[in-house]
Amino acid sequence: MKHIFVVNPMAGGHDSSETITRSLARLTVENEIYTTRGPRDATHFVAERLNQSGGEPLRFYSCGGDGTLNEVVSGIMQSFIIHHSSFNTEVACFPCGSGDDFVRYWPESDFRNIQALVNGTAVPVDVMRLGDRYCVNTLNYGFEAAVCHTMAAVRRVPVLGGPMAYTTGIVASLATGRHNRCRVTVDGEVWIDGEVLLLSVANGQYAGGGYHCAPRAINDDGLLEVMAVKPMSIPRFAQLIKYYKNGELLDREELRPLLSYRRGKHITIDPLADSYVATDGEIVPGCHFDVLCLQRAINVVLPTNN
Repeated sequence: MKHIFVVNPMAGGHDSSETITRSLARLTVENEIYTTRGPRDATHFVAERLNQSGGEPLRFYSCGGDGTLNEVVSGIMQSFIIHHSSFNTEVACFPCGSGDDFVRYWPESDFRNIQALVNGTAVPVDVMRLGDRYCVNTLNYGFEAAVCHTMAAVRRVPVLGGPMAYTTGIVASLATGRHNRCRVTVDGEVWIDGEVLLLSVANGQYAGGGYHCAPRAINDDGLLEVMAVKPMSIPRFAQLIKYYKNGELLDREELRPLLSYRRGKHITIDPLADSYVATDGEIVPGCHFDVLCLQRAINVVLPTNN
């Protein structure tokens, strides 16, 4: 198997290329490095590399944040849809972004240990499909999508960005992002027809740099966790945030009137007007969002623990 490291030099506000190159010099496996040149470049590279592989087993290492991982997975899925060439393909994640939420699903695993990743084994994981795009961790509409929109703008701004970007996004979105009209169906049944504060569709469990938004999500069961939160006052929302961050929303009896929760395979979101969703933190504009869970569609490498 060939090991291909896809490095996003802009991830996390610093270039990890040198660190990764030094680590690779100590490896005995066949490897190569590709440094991305801009948005969506990782997707194009991975898809093209697979199209030319002739079925050779390949393992792509996403060296960046959740957005970089999204692009690598998208490249694999695009190649699979066209050429059915992903059967011998694996994706590993070397997290060096500002959020790195996808890998938090496995809290005991050290994804920053390249040797442990190289020695690791792959497990199947579900993928969300949204038109011609893909999402491996979370898809968000409403308040959280607005937060992601702000995060993208301040990610590299001192004090406001970096690890504070999600908090900055929350504060900035309080004024304009608390009332979002939409119609939502889950597996063909109308589930929401009205206003929501936020709507999350989750395959992973974390978002926003450690917010435990979907603690009951299982990432290989073919079902997505869907949660909607009703609009509320800013003081009430401020009280709710700590439970949202700690993964306790669904466990709080007093909060149940504010929440709606479902599990499903096929979710559609129809905003009242043109809007956007965030897929693994990346903004996707539109007026109709059709989300389908593809069970065990990608092979994700878990590092060895010794």
